[in-house]
Amino acid sequence: MDPLRPTPSETEQFDKSGQAATTVVHSGHISLEGIHGTVEVPHHAAGFWQQWRAFIGPAILVSVGYMDPGNWGTDLAAGAAYKYGLLWVVGLASLMAIFMQVIAARLGVVTGKDLAQCCRDWYPRWTRWPNWLLCEIAIGACDLAEVLGSAVAINLMFHIPLLWAVIITGIDVLLLLALQRYGMRTIEAVVLVLIATIAACYLIEIFVLPQTRPNFLEMGSALISPNFRQAGMIYVAIGIIGATVMPHNLYLHSALVQSRKLQKDDASIRSAIRFNVIDSTTALSVAFLVNAAILVLAALVFYGQTTVQVAGGQGITFSPQSDWIRIAYLTLAPLLGTALASTLFVVALLASGQSSTITGTLAGQVVMEGFMHWRIQPWLRRLITRSLAIIPAIVIIGVRGDASVNDLLTLSQVVLALQLPFAMFPLLHFTSSSEKMRGWKNGWLLMAGGWGSAILITALDIWGLPDSLRSAWHVIIGG
Repeated sequence: MDPLRPTPSETEQFDKSGQAATTVVHSGHISLEGIHGTVEVPHHAAGFWQQWRAFIGPAILVSVGYMDPGNWGTDLAAGAAYKYGLLWVVGLASLMAIFMQVIAARLGVVTGKDLAQCCRDWYPRWTRWPNWLLCEIAIGACDLAEVLGSAVAINLMFHIPLLWAVIITGIDVLLLLALQRYGMRTIEAVVLVLIATIAACYLIEIFVLPQTRPNFLEMGSALISPNFRQAGMIYVAIGIIGATVMPHNLYLHSALVQSRKLQKDDASIRSAIRFNVIDSTTALSVAFLVNAAILVLAALVFYGQTTVQVAGGQGITFSPQSDWIRIAYLTLAPLLGTALASTLFVVALLASGQSSTITGTLAGQVVMEGFMHWRIQPWLRRLITRSLAIIPAIVIIGVRGDASVNDLLTLSQVVLALQLPFAMFPLLHFTSSSEKMRGWKNGWLLMAGGWGSAILITALDIWGLPDSLRSAWHVIIGG
């Protein structure tokens, strides 16, 4: 018996007839204790809108990982190089993300455990340390992208040197500490406002500014016509898919659904699964629209261009190795004839970085508490997460200058690609088991979609791994 884990206990939940409906195993350790079971949910027979209002939220927090600064570079590069040619890849990646997040939510609802707790309880004891360490490295890598996104936004908005902007991003620990005092609903509301800010900025960029009116027929045709007609499309497609499903989101979602005070009778479980599917599909559809908007904006503004004159007569040349986030900010204003375009872009970027950093911290708490049963103060947890991101960023930017931002983003994506199978396959293993899920295992659609997505993503990551590792090595040694 593990001395760090309390002895599990079993309690029976009864339906209205008094018959035992299901047996729930409690591990005796709750992750995210401050928000666990804090949101009331109505009876499963309540009206649709009443239930929907109660369950909406966890997937909103998860969705920010699918529109974080790490995705912006690949979306901008895809639109600039191939116009709408890879829009279908953004759609495919979003569909796979929906499958994986729906399955993660299902695990949390049915078992009452998050993915980290399940791995601790159901896999050999020796796997805890390596699994936890891999998760921490992946969360640090993901937070690196958020640090860089927020820092670049601060740098561009206020002309603060990038190195100091990176250091300033460490202050956002105060944001999460303040939010956690007000409960889960407040955190969800703040993140929703940040997502709405991103969406509104792109809505104005694409539909209000007269220079950027997309051809919807051409976009629709590209979305339903998969192809790799042009050289280099496969490599960019791998980048889009590899940057989509984030391993920490699978741990986080399975924990966040337990912020609802769930009943464990069969009818309530069925209702909770149903509304979490709706929540996940809706939130990740919004994330798809944001990613598609980034690609479309790049297609409208940059496709067919090779160089642009900016203020002061300086010429900027486009290439596959370009820092597309910085180029977009510098060139949107002269290309579209209004400074509002660049301002909206950088505001959306800052909102993206700040919303993603909130969920990254929560994910760090989930994996530490789930795998190791260590519970520490939120400010210390945030400090650990942010230090894992800030320290390498400060060192590399300090030594190699601002031009290393793209290299750092590459490094973060390599780490995430290496960790992803260690999150996806255990999730699918548990949710495909009748014993673990007590009759609520994945149906044929989730089974096919989940395993198909996991195998495809892993295969693409492995295919692109040699090039990615070479790029990462150049980042580390400064080549």
